[in-house]
Amino acid sequence: MGRPSNTSLRRSEIITALKQVMAERGYEQASIARIAEVAGLAPGLVHYHFGSKAEILLALADALGEALRSRAERGLAAAGEDPRERLGAWLDALLGLGDGADPEAVRCWALLGAEALTREDVAATYRGLLHEAARALRVLLADVLEAEGRVQRDLPALASGLLAAVEGFVRVSSAAPGLVPAGSAAPLARRMAFGLIDAQPEVA
Repeated sequence: MGRPSNTSLRRSEIITALKQVMAERGYEQASIARIAEVAGLAPGLVHYHFGSKAEILLALADALGEALRSRAERGLAAAGEDPRERLGAWLDALLGLGDGADPEAVRCWALLGAEALTREDVAATYRGLLHEAARALRVLLADVLEAEGRVQRDLPALASGLLAAVEGFVRVSSAAPGLVPAGSAAPLARRMAFGLIDAQPEVA
C-alpha cells in the first residue's frame, strides 16, 4: 500500500481538527484560525486545501459516515452469524460504541444533524447517511425476523423507529451530558430492538 499524498494527509489533518474543535465549541465557533491551530498548520494552508469552512464540514460528514461503516463492519465480524448479535453490534456502531469508539464523532454527528435543519448542502449528505443506516437496519432486522419465524410486514417502521431512538440518544447525550446514564444507551437500544422483534407475530 502506498503512502498517502501530502494533499490527502493535510486534508485529513484539517478534517480531524474541525472534528475536535466542533466537538468542543460547536460549528459556528469553529473558526478557520482555530482549526488551523489544532491541525498545526497555517490558516493559508487550510484555505488552500478547502474553499470554505462549509466544505470542511461536508468532508467531515463523509468521514463520519466512513468511520461508522468501518466500526459496523468490525462489529458484525466479531458478532459472527447470530442474527440478534449482529443487530446489536450494528446498534453499538450507530451509538459510537465498541471497537473504534469516538465520543468526539458522536457529538459532531449530533451537531451535524442540527446544521442539516438549516443548510441544504449538509442536509443532503446527512439524509444520505440516515437512509444508508436505515437500509442496513432493515436487512439486519429481516434476518432476525426470518430466523425466528416472525412476520416482516412492519419492517420499514421498525427500522425507522430504532434509528430515531438511536438518534435521540445521541442528541440528548450531546445536548445534556449526564442526562442519559453512562453506559445505558446501547443496552436500552438492544432491549428496544429485541422487544419490538418479540412483539411481531409468528408466521402462520
